[in-house]
Amino acid sequence: MPRADNARSYDSLYHDSLLQDSLLHDSLFQENGFQETARPFIYDQAEGLRRMTQSDSNKSRPVRVIAVSSGKGGVGKTNVSVNIAMSLAATGQKVMIMDADLGLANIDVLLGLHPKLNISHVLSGDYDLSEVIIDAPGGIRIIPAASGVSRMASLSDAENAGIINAFSELQNELDILIIDTAAGLDKSVVSFCRASQEVIVVVCDEPSSITDAYALIKVLNREQGINRFRILANMANDLKEGRELFAKILKVTDRFLDVSLDFLGAIPFDIYLRKAVKKQTAVSQVYPRSPSAQAFTMAAQKINKWPMPKRPGGHLEFFVERLINSN
Repeated sequence: MPRADNARSYDSLYHDSLLQDSLLHDSLFQENGFQETARPFIYDQAEGLRRMTQSDSNKSRPVRVIAVSSGKGGVGKTNVSVNIAMSLAATGQKVMIMDADLGLANIDVLLGLHPKLNISHVLSGDYDLSEVIIDAPGGIRIIPAASGVSRMASLSDAENAGIINAFSELQNELDILIIDTAAGLDKSVVSFCRASQEVIVVVCDEPSSITDAYALIKVLNREQGINRFRILANMANDLKEGRELFAKILKVTDRFLDVSLDFLGAIPFDIYLRKAVKKQTAVSQVYPRSPSAQAFTMAAQKINKWPMPKRPGGHLEFFVERLINSN
């Protein structure tokens, strides 16, 4: 949910300085002719689970799994996730959102929902994942996160694997799963981005957002081998400003990283979006003709044109395989 970011904490400023140092570090390496060795992949606790579902042959098309992330908070990432989901659902797609900010639920608050169950009840073993899923406005479904449960923000590898394993029990038909990650570079953010076939990075035109977006892309590329990112400029004055913001990030990644960036679009700073937030609803639903709602529709149209993955990938392979078999 968009929020003011005027009062920056000391920890936030210190974090930004570290990321600026990261940019400087890359620049010095480049200028002195050095090449940094890519770091090894993080060990995958779900490797055995993926092997359990190596498929046979004739499968129907895979479910598209999209992570929506950002280097820093306050750039409207959750609003983007919800409105893109609704815009995709409006085209006839069966869409589900997982609130992957596991300890700080945002999606249910944004939509004024009051779920009785959430992902923490699945982790405790009291409920199946199918019992936690709720229907939301706009024809989408949601897997809610816990709110104010500190331990959910620092799960062990085994617990993360347990949550992912819970997906294998789903029997629902699904075309698109959108994972609304937490902001930053936490272990869960990296895991969910790697679990996805597509990663959308939401960024706004301010130095800390640009720097943190670069840091996120750098970590996912060098440590996880992800080499394609979709950039969405949020709270832009117009499309031109959005393209200029994309060009700033592209200039740095082209110089220091081996990645491919695609411009997904620009969501304008829109008074109707602010009104929708205050009403705890999505602008795509209540103000479908507003500039921001139309921009989300255009982004959804681009997403529908992306090539479908030939096979599932990442930690959610077995989840996607199960969905394919049940369709």
